Amino acid sequence: MRFYSTNSKQSFVPFREAVFSSLPKDKGLYMPESIPTLDVEFIKNIDQYSFSEIAFKVAENIIGDDIPAADLKRIIEETVNFDAPLIALKDGSYILELFQGPSLAFKDFGARFMSRVMAYFSEKSKQTLDVLVATSGDTGGAVALGFTGVPNTRVTILFPKGKVSAIQELQLCTNDSNIHALEIDGTFDDCQALVKKAFNDDDLNEKLNLTSANSINISRLIPQTFYYFYAYSQLVKKGIKEVVFSVPSGNFGNLTAGLFAAKMGLPVKHFIAATNANDVVPRFLSGQAYETRAAIATLSNAMDVGNPSNWDRIMDLFDQDTDKIKKQLTADTYSDKQTTAAIEEVYYKNQYIVCPHTAIAWLAGQAYRTKNQGDYALVALSTAHPCKFPDVFPKGIGENIKVPESVNELRKGEQKKQLLGTSFSEFKTYLLNYPA
Repeated sequence: MRFYSTNSKQSFVPFREAVFSSLPKDKGLYMPESIPTLDVEFIKNIDQYSFSEIAFKVAENIIGDDIPAADLKRIIEETVNFDAPLIALKDGSYILELFQGPSLAFKDFGARFMSRVMAYFSEKSKQTLDVLVATSGDTGGAVALGFTGVPNTRVTILFPKGKVSAIQELQLCTNDSNIHALEIDGTFDDCQALVKKAFNDDDLNEKLNLTSANSINISRLIPQTFYYFYAYSQLVKKGIKEVVFSVPSGNFGNLTAGLFAAKMGLPVKHFIAATNANDVVPRFLSGQAYETRAAIATLSNAMDVGNPSNWDRIMDLFDQDTDKIKKQLTADTYSDKQTTAAIEEVYYKNQYIVCPHTAIAWLAGQAYRTKNQGDYALVALSTAHPCKFPDVFPKGIGENIKVPESVNELRKGEQKKQLLGTSFSEFKTYLLNYPA
């Protein structure tokens, strides 16, 4: 499969180059030349396949022969080695639990796949690969665990000071020597801007072998399509064949992956982009101008993005036609007060605890169902294990969260981080004089 830039459809690169360069030189984002539709019989009988079998079929569909089948199967088996179960709530909706992996967040799927793809392509190379990643919370932890101990790699994680939870920070700052954490005195958008500037700096690219682990990297998006198909397979086993997905949305990579899945033939009735106060997309789809803003800090910090990179991919996917987007996608925004109320409602009606991001997805799903009656499954995608946000939960709920043993082990580790401002020259100097 070849990939083009959202800013230019005239030139193409192979999958390997798209993975390692992360961003095209014209500052666009890589997109597959085409998105082939999966075999109708496969979709029809999808409930007969395991999670890893579904993932392999989907990955092979996008990647083609860039990675031989045997190697791709091994990568998939190492990526999808934990479950993503559908949890039924008493209101008839479902939560797709995506936090069963090592970092307790949905981003484990993308980070594990990407790290193994990069390791596969880098196997014969002696040059150190410098992986840059900006995180608003969960991406960094997933990437850190995905790349820990991977030969010939250095990972630099940028996170906004004071805007990630204590457990998230532990996951960022207690890793092996090839993982470096930078605490940026700014917002997630500042972190993301520094990473993007690095990729467009000729001097850095001449001296370092840079790549990104954010959802701007196409290899992060591909594995996120896997669990949409797997969720549908679980519904088919229940006799349900129509689904609406409500997706917590910050940088919009997760939603983009869902739209990829639909393009591949997954029968999705509708998508909902569920956002917090950072409502760039809901405003745009309601008829206002697309206007990025400084990120607003909320309880759902992994969604605190004022300039969502992947929206360019979604616009490209629909040929820049907003009317086409609106037929398949709606967007809603919710406050912290509404988020807390949703957490309480889900808990007291179901004895089930959702993280603040998942709560927003559930809220958006309920609002959609009120306006759109029908015989379909409403699936809210989860973001992370609730234990990662201990300060969010009201009294009577937080103390009932079961903390995994892996979190207790994290607390024993030594934290290593360095504080930087938002100056690109300071960040560039750090990269050029990498600590031992």
